[in-house]
Amino acid sequence: MHLMRSISRAIIARGPAGNGRQRRRPHGSSSNANGPSSSSSVDSRRHSSSGNAEGPPRPPASSSPGMAGSAARALRERIDEDGRDEDGPGCGIVYPAATSMSTRLSHAGLPPPPPGYGVDGDDDDDNSPLCPPIVLATTYERPPHGEYGANGRVYARSCNPTRKLLEGTMGGLEMMFSHDDDDDDDDDAYTRTRAKSKNTIAPTFAFSSGMAAVSSLLLSCDAPTRVILPDDVYHGVPTQLLTSMVDRGLSCESTDMTNIDAVRRAIRRNVDASIENTDGVGGGGTIVVWMETPSNPLCRVTDVRAVCDAVDEIRAVGDIGRKRRRMSDGDDDDENDVYDENDDDASRFVRILTVVDSTWAPPFITLPLGLGADVVLHSGTKYLAGHSDALIGIVSCSPLTARGVRASTRLRSVQTSVGAVASPLESWLTLRGLRTLHLRLERQCKTAMMIANYLHGHPLVKACHYPGLSSHPQHDVACRQMGGGSLFGGMLSFEVESETMAMAMAGGVRVIRRATSLGGTETLIEHRASIEPLGRRTSPVGLLRLSVGLEDAEDLIRDLEVALEVAYRVVKTGDGRANDG
Repeated sequence: MHLMRSISRAIIARGPAGNGRQRRRPHGSSSNANGPSSSSSVDSRRHSSSGNAEGPPRPPASSSPGMAGSAARALRERIDEDGRDEDGPGCGIVYPAATSMSTRLSHAGLPPPPPGYGVDGDDDDDNSPLCPPIVLATTYERPPHGEYGANGRVYARSCNPTRKLLEGTMGGLEMMFSHDDDDDDDDDAYTRTRAKSKNTIAPTFAFSSGMAAVSSLLLSCDAPTRVILPDDVYHGVPTQLLTSMVDRGLSCESTDMTNIDAVRRAIRRNVDASIENTDGVGGGGTIVVWMETPSNPLCRVTDVRAVCDAVDEIRAVGDIGRKRRRMSDGDDDDENDVYDENDDDASRFVRILTVVDSTWAPPFITLPLGLGADVVLHSGTKYLAGHSDALIGIVSCSPLTARGVRASTRLRSVQTSVGAVASPLESWLTLRGLRTLHLRLERQCKTAMMIANYLHGHPLVKACHYPGLSSHPQHDVACRQMGGGSLFGGMLSFEVESETMAMAMAGGVRVIRRATSLGGTETLIEHRASIEPLGRRTSPVGLLRLSVGLEDAEDLIRDLEVALEVAYRVVKTGDGRANDG
């Protein structure tokens, strides 16, 4: 009843549909010299006696059902637009657009109806496709006047509509967080801006693979670049840094990213080396604090907010400000030292960029930009596309931090010039995968929790690594940071007594498939140590990594149960024959 009264008031306040927007005037003002204001008229009707012969206000009559539908659509658009402001001319009621992550994901890539939908009688414009087209064109015709126009469609390396649709969709998803009531610092600009984040799009860039995204991001940083990595991280990242990137003024070191004190020491150590130029790499440049959470393969959970807060402390009052001040003006007075991160003279100081590889915790589970990170990266091949049929990498930069804004400008240049862009087909497949991401993750997380509980108590399993287990070292952090404390991801790992046992275990599965990668609809198992580079193995030799798919949980648990028994028999008998005696 309250809703219907409000809509009726909106109709009267704005006039009949199709006559243009007529905004309601404040109480006490008049709409013309000879009549009462529309708002006072509405109030007088609202408070009139129930015996009023006129009855409640009604919408204007339409000559046909079709016209009624068009008029209703136009009125709904005006109500939605005005209702965004509770104090504005929206009858004091907010009529929000779809704001839940599930709804946004379900509509991924779905274009909104054109303005004036159903009103102008142009049926061609009204029939919007419910599946985005794949635009394969590599080049576009140049207009006779020589100007391509604002859409930038010149060549596919710089602009492809399908890729841009994916980038805009992901940019909106990464910003679906709101103001945190736990923040006490109302004067903090970052905190204030976060309250408006749901209506903001993070600049996003789609690349031809996750590793192309990594290399493009590093190329966008000021040289020399020093990368602080977790000591448990996907082996492809340090491999790239120590091979193709090592001759380009880039260095890396590892630290325990779950230990905030260790992170602080690593950052300060790299700041000292950069400013004093003591390691031969060169002064200035960028320190990249690289987080991967949960980690691959031990499922360690980095407290992103705590790491970003520690970085902010060092930026504000740490060694960067004091040492840069002494270098620039020669005095020792550091009382009013300020670290100007927008200073273009990069040779005098270091920029610290916080990056989160959130491949294992996509937007439905974790939103790193909402925790203070400058950049978030995904191997979209995994959960985002979700069907083991697309190769793609995604990078989103925070519009709320100076480092994120700067990174987006430089990354756009690298994407265009280097050209390791996602193909239209891969972009389209990823958009399709996003539409079921929330459903897949809910099922995968639930099944992973069941499997983790089963393996955790199994006598042949030495350890099970899953953030949802209360025994996990960072379980409390995971509860704060992942899926509202109920979704802990579809990835887990577990250890058996030896490499032989692990390989036998992987060989004994039937429902589960032996393969690398993750995030698809099928459950995959992999012995990680055997594929990691010699000399840089981070996985225990008895560790198996499990990517949980969409199969029935009981089928998966039964498959693991039989495989563990088979592996035990193989290891104990040496030949795999059943021991009946």
